[in-house]
Amino acid sequence: MSSSKGHQGATGIGQAEKQLNRQAQAAEQIQGTNATDQAIIAASQEHSSALDDIVDTQNE
Repeated sequence: MSSSKGHQGATGIGQAEKQLNRQAQAAEQIQGTNATDQAIIAASQEHSSALDDIVDTQNE
């Protein structure tokens, strides 16, 4: 029974996340993005070598 509840919770979280994303996209279309939002989006899309360094170190 608990696995069923856990699955329902995960589904509910996913649905809530999708709804929040849709709301954020709609707000962006209406209002545009501000400088802080643009900086965060740009930073999130940059490649970070930190993870590559960790993976390379573990493979040696």
